[in-house]
Amino acid sequence: MNLIQVTQEFATEEQCLDYLVASRYPNGVTCPFCQSAEVKKVHRRTPQENKRPYTLACATCKKRFSPTMGTIFHGSHLPLKTWFLAITIVMDAKKGMSANQLKEHLNIGSYRTAWYMVHRIRKAMVDDVQTKLGSGYGTVEVDETYIGGKSKRRRQKKTRVELMAKKDMVIGMRERGGRVRFFHVPDAKKDTIKALLDRHISTGAKRIVTDSAAVYPFAMDKDFQSIHRTVNHSIEWVNPQDIEVHTNTVESAFSLLKRGIIGSFHRVSIKHLHRYLSEFETRFNMRKDADRFGQIVRRMMQTDTMEYTKLIADPNPA
Repeated sequence: MNLIQVTQEFATEEQCLDYLVASRYPNGVTCPFCQSAEVKKVHRRTPQENKRPYTLACATCKKRFSPTMGTIFHGSHLPLKTWFLAITIVMDAKKGMSANQLKEHLNIGSYRTAWYMVHRIRKAMVDDVQTKLGSGYGTVEVDETYIGGKSKRRRQKKTRVELMAKKDMVIGMRERGGRVRFFHVPDAKKDTIKALLDRHISTGAKRIVTDSAAVYPFAMDKDFQSIHRTVNHSIEWVNPQDIEVHTNTVESAFSLLKRGIIGSFHRVSIKHLHRYLSEFETRFNMRKDADRFGQIVRRMMQTDTMEYTKLIADPNPA
């Protein structure tokens, strides 16, 4: 669904709210307090700015509740039309859309409001698919990249380890012809890599391809070692003995991530890096899905609210 379709199908706040209700209650509305199905709309007598056009009332327990209660939309005073346009833009922008750009495009009052809104969208973009990569007897590529500012070489020559010391590591896994997954990891130690490989790659995978980093063989059990192939990037991009041995597929997904961070966001907080990874991962995996807008809206109606105080809180308080 593109911007034109969204503006045509959701021209009023009530149409937007009806869509959210249908997304949250596909089998009919039930009261969250007593689970009664005898629920009706209660429209506001006079339209009020920044207020939803109606609430829901239970005929059994006599309680009223908002259709967005307890969801990502809970507590937001932004028009739902603005939310729907923001979701469409975020899902369609291959390299992401910064909060400042959204603020300008959608005439949102402040940068903080736009930033808070887009982080709530990212929370709903966390991929909850549990299927392991390579389960269909496929090839899985694994590679790593580093996020952070450029380390400058001044006077004395620095080793690669020293250059990467102030960067954060991201592991990428992609099944050829399938999904991609990104993980922000604290280090490149054997136990860290092994936990990711065991959790996200199926024992039924046909082949696992990595670069020649020494950690991978030690992070794999015997079953994975038997299907593990490497390519030495210091001298080649494809193994000349087997042209199927390369990591170009996962690196193409990395390229969008890196271009997005550099070109759209310029820099990101390491505290929130996992949410940016979820955004790029989900958008990449849904790029050919015609109903990606509807899927994200349904996730937002099924995801707990995100409090602003928790969003900005120090993740490592003293």
